[in-house]
Amino acid sequence: MPIAQLQDVTGRTFDYIVVGGGTSGLCIAARLTEDPNVHVLVLEAGKANINDPLLLRPASYAAQFDNPDYDWSFKTAPQKYANGTEYPWARGKGLGGSSGINFMCWTKPPADEIDDWARLGNPGWNWENYQKYSHRTEKCVYPSEEVITKHGLKVEGWRNGTDGPLLTAFPAKISAAELDVQQTLINRGIPLAPKPLDGDCRGVFFGTNTVDPKTSTRSYATTAFFLPNKDRKNFLVLVEARVNRLVTEKDKDGLVTASGVEFSVNGQNYYVHPKKEVIVAAGGLKTPQLLELSGMGNPKLLKQLGIPLVLDLPGVGENVQEHCFIGTTWELRDDVSFETLDVLRDPKIAAEHLELHKAAQGLFTMGMVGFCFVPLQMLSKRAEEIHKKAREKILKNEDKYPLGLLAQYRIQLERLERQSPGCEMIHFPGFLSRPNPPKEGKKYITMLSLMNHFFSRGTIHSKSRDPAEDPEFDPHYFEEDIDLETFIEAVKFARDLPKTEPFKSLVVQEVNPGPEVQTDKQIGDWIKANMSTTYHTAGACSMLPKVHGGVVDPKLKVYGTSNIRVADISVIPLHFASHTQATVYAIGEQAADIIKGRA
Repeated sequence: MPIAQLQDVTGRTFDYIVVGGGTSGLCIAARLTEDPNVHVLVLEAGKANINDPLLLRPASYAAQFDNPDYDWSFKTAPQKYANGTEYPWARGKGLGGSSGINFMCWTKPPADEIDDWARLGNPGWNWENYQKYSHRTEKCVYPSEEVITKHGLKVEGWRNGTDGPLLTAFPAKISAAELDVQQTLINRGIPLAPKPLDGDCRGVFFGTNTVDPKTSTRSYATTAFFLPNKDRKNFLVLVEARVNRLVTEKDKDGLVTASGVEFSVNGQNYYVHPKKEVIVAAGGLKTPQLLELSGMGNPKLLKQLGIPLVLDLPGVGENVQEHCFIGTTWELRDDVSFETLDVLRDPKIAAEHLELHKAAQGLFTMGMVGFCFVPLQMLSKRAEEIHKKAREKILKNEDKYPLGLLAQYRIQLERLERQSPGCEMIHFPGFLSRPNPPKEGKKYITMLSLMNHFFSRGTIHSKSRDPAEDPEFDPHYFEEDIDLETFIEAVKFARDLPKTEPFKSLVVQEVNPGPEVQTDKQIGDWIKANMSTTYHTAGACSMLPKVHGGVVDPKLKVYGTSNIRVADISVIPLHFASHTQATVYAIGEQAADIIKGRA
């Protein structure tokens, strides 16, 4: 049926209650309701946002980058804290979750970085299954030979899913600047990635986006898993329904059992009850808070908040890992032949391109396509020096690290040795950096430097018993020296690109960080003041052995419970070199098979 009404839901029982109508939540609900005898309720805190043009239209963000007061109505903006600095940390509050507000990048990790999950104690969570499940979601629309030739795309040998509900494709418009920047990277010694979506992304490549190539509109969890199945009588979705806590009791075996879910609509609390299970898929930031509000977590913290202890589970809200980025921007020559997204800051030009988009034309059909995943060894002569220092620190202090973190660090040190692509660059045809602003009428190009293998670990914990109050997010950035040192070297490589053709002939001057930023300390200070999370917050409910700080087992069951699972980005035990969208869908697909008993 379409979006449910409150009276369709309250007081009822459902086989499965899914908390969170986001990327994995809608995927799981759609897969479970393929059986007409299985009834599923999805509770989503945000609005439906169906047919919202700001959400559906690629590159809508471009016109708003220089407007910090713009209200993205389908986002919320809790805060994160790092080195005493406070930053916005948005999340996908709305049907479709973060799949509806992300940059639509469809990338996948190196195969061995997913196999690392299995090595940490999670049989079945490996690259072979990852590909099986991500292909189940994906329907890749391959470009025509004409488009391949025009944009210099390399898709020979690609192995993508072609039968799933989620459309992936190259965006309709790819700026000529993308070719110039990619060629510059190649001229600097970066190879073409051998199999960017099939387990070996090391190098440069143009990647697909989650976009419908016919309409140039976003393809996301709502269009893939909800709208095609909304008329199923056994599939109910209630929006603007914030889940407050799980109501639990002990079963005859002493296991914690969810007997109900308390949720709030317009300030009034209501209850629904599961016949079988509750699947928590509230996202990387909210899932740990929900478990704590339900009495599952660190006993000391829960006591401080006045929350009765249901389950002693100190791993909740720990082991938090992030990806981060910062932009280096250059002003381009006035006579460059290509357009950049900068022109959309002019309201008149933006209006023209809004009209063009209705015919799947113009700048609003552009996406992020230019990727480069590399080890630090390809960017800096200091790589071995930096890695040696980190290696010696960890090996000399093994007895001081928690067992779970030490197991992860050992794998991360192996990644350094095997030159895993922990550094990433994205070429962006426009202005995306701080603190110096763009000038009217000028065109820019930005190289985003991203860090994917942070050693520092953060926390996400409730601040009060009030479910309406966001938890505190503290990523503990740069507590491990290797993180900042790697970031600095990546930025230095990016800043050096204008010395190489064809980029050299395009650039007039560097805008950010600017010529006054020269020393490593100055670069580090600029990074700390102007970087951003990439909104890939993982690990707060890690899939690890309980003695290693785990929260869920390999079947995604919360330790000590009989019918509570977590199935979202928070279960990722060790982060990887990729954007997370494809991975979260794969988690949802595998979770559905586990619940069905098919995995």
